[in-house]
Amino acid sequence: MNESGSGSGNEGEPYRAIRARYTEETVTVYQAYRPEIGGPAARTGRFPPAWRRERMTWIKPSFLWMMYRCGWAAKPDQETVLSIEITRDGFEWALRHACLSHYDREVYPDEAAWKRELARCPARVQWDPERDLRLRPLPHRSLQLGLGGEAAHRYADEWITGIQDVTPLAREIHALVEKGELSAAGKLLPAERPYPAGDDLLAHLRA
Repeated sequence: MNESGSGSGNEGEPYRAIRARYTEETVTVYQAYRPEIGGPAARTGRFPPAWRRERMTWIKPSFLWMMYRCGWAAKPDQETVLSIEITRDGFEWALRHACLSHYDREVYPDEAAWKRELARCPARVQWDPERDLRLRPLPHRSLQLGLGGEAAHRYADEWITGIQDVTPLAREIHALVEKGELSAAGKLLPAERPYPAGDDLLAHLRA
């Protein structure tokens, strides 16, 4: 069962860490789109022309944070939840070329230094509270990774190895949560575990 599925946080969790479903070659991230984008993407394994490359696109390794963001696939323009397999090389390239999405005085010497990084980097990192099955915040933080410019193009054209529509899974888990069957719901969660991101990947994003 996913660590986040128990309904409460784990005291031993690092405050900021990447938890994801991954293999030796790929890592799973989640996004939610309106059906006109999500449907074709799942069928073809590529985003359709309606997907705008010039916009910042945010990917989430955490399934439950995606459920929080899209309201279990109920929010407008987020009715189709996609599970997207991308190469670990691509994912790690984005982390190495990322800066924080907001100024943090513990990471950057001053706001001007952060703004220079913001202008230079094609990727953004945001640490948001992880969620439990009832979508309540947990004590530790989950990674959201924003891709823009070169990173967005690499994501769409080079990194994606497969796309699956997991909306039915989201709705099945939500139905169990609504009935109070948290144990059964937790067993259906994607198996996420700490991603082996060493200091070479994250040191520039942490205090």
